[in-house]
Amino acid sequence: MTLPAATIARLADELAAADRAHSVIPRITARHPDATVEDSYAIQAVWRDRMVAAGRRLVGRKIGLTSKAMQQATGITEPDYGVMFDDTVHEDGAEIAVDLFSNVRVEVELAFVLARPLEGPDCTLADVLAAVAEVVPALEVLNSHIELEGRTIVDTISDNAAYGAMVLGRTRKRVDEVDLPWVPGVLSRNGEIEETGVAAGVLGHPANGVAWLANKLHQHGDRLEAGEIILAGSFTRPMWIARGDLVHCDYGPMGTITCRFV
Repeated sequence: MTLPAATIARLADELAAADRAHSVIPRITARHPDATVEDSYAIQAVWRDRMVAAGRRLVGRKIGLTSKAMQQATGITEPDYGVMFDDTVHEDGAEIAVDLFSNVRVEVELAFVLARPLEGPDCTLADVLAAVAEVVPALEVLNSHIELEGRTIVDTISDNAAYGAMVLGRTRKRVDEVDLPWVPGVLSRNGEIEETGVAAGVLGHPANGVAWLANKLHQHGDRLEAGEIILAGSFTRPMWIARGDLVHCDYGPMGTITCRFV
């Protein structure tokens, strides 16, 4: 790391304040051009620990930038991860207040619910599939508190990988009940199709994202625990959202998800 602990704490405070105010702060890399990826995960960790101390409960992790579609949309070429808290989880049919977020967008993903822990440094696709209790279709709501123009992966990771919320579908499958790489996603806004893709866009197989995460967490002295929900990464580009939008996604054999932003 290159940033001193006091700077890391101050930036975590800035991001926490922006989250409360639903506002945006200047890019961290514009102010600290030497900041590294390890600095950004340190900022995220300080913010996470303060949220837990305030009573929020961690229920899982999100993985981002695992597909070419997302890497091209953001200009960032390596995956990242963030944390998810219990008060950010919504069910199919939810009405979600758009004012809770900044730079609101939606992505199409699959969520993996773990039956047992996963730990690196050598976690494989086979290890993930053996550890998963069920797979659930999901939408991720992006929530960016750092100005978007010119941002780098350091900015995005610091901002909890731009995670805001997720919407879980009603269909739940075992990993052997569906051909996971070929799960489709047809994303519509107000009845008009905006984005399409298949889950193979996530590192060839969506569970590869979970293996990447287990190995990355090992570098940070952490692991994935039984019961955690893991968002494996989007296989479509993000779709911008405004108040009043009705969002619908068809996942073929995995069912559908509908939600409205109010």
